[in-house]
Amino acid sequence: MLKQALAQNGLIAILRGLHPQEAAAIGEVLYAAGFRVIEVPLNSPVPYESIRILRDTLPADCLIGAGTVLTPEQVEQVKAAGGQVIVMPHSDPKVLRAAKAAGLYLSPGVATPTEAFAALAEGADVLKMFPAEQMGPAVVKAWLAVLPAGTVLVPVGGITPDNMQVFIEAGVKGFGLGSGLFKPGMTPEQVAANAKAYVAAWKALR
Repeated sequence: MLKQALAQNGLIAILRGLHPQEAAAIGEVLYAAGFRVIEVPLNSPVPYESIRILRDTLPADCLIGAGTVLTPEQVEQVKAAGGQVIVMPHSDPKVLRAAKAAGLYLSPGVATPTEAFAALAEGADVLKMFPAEQMGPAVVKAWLAVLPAGTVLVPVGGITPDNMQVFIEAGVKGFGLGSGLFKPGMTPEQVAANAKAYVAAWKALR
C-alpha cells in the first residue's frame, strides 16, 4: 500500500515539531491537498499522541507513519499508536527487522549503494535518500542503474517545488518534504498553501 500511495501522490509530509493539538487541522489540509503519506518524527513533542490523532482523523487511504525511528522499542510504540510506516535516518538492521516483524511499511535512510542493497535485502519498501542535498540527481541516476528494477528512491532534505524536476528526470518516484512544507508555528492555512504548491509542481512534472 505504501508504493500505491506514492504512485497516487509521491509526496510525503514530514511534520517535525508537530504538537498534538494541531495534528488534526494540519492533517486535514494535507489530505485535502492530496497527500496520502504523513510522517511525525519521534523527536517532535508527544509524537505518539500526534500519530494517534492523525490516524483517527484521516481516511484509511492515508498512511500515517513515524520518522526518526531509532530503536525496536520505538517501532512497537509506533504500532501501538496506530502508525503504519517506519521511517529512519539510517539502516540499523535491528530496527528494520523489528518493523518487518511488526507488519509495518519500512523506509530506511540510505546514503550509499551498499546501504541501499542491504536495506532492500532486509525488506525495505522504499529507500529514503538522506540527505538529498549531498547527493543530487546524478547519484540517483547512478543508483537506479544498478538497483533492482522497481526500487523506489525518495530524496529527503532541501526539496523545493523548484528543484523537483531534475530529480524526477533522474528517475525519482517521490519526495519527503520537511521544513519547506511545515514548520512549527505555521497555521493550517500556511501549510495548505505550501502543500498546494508542492502538489501542483508534482502534477506538472508527472
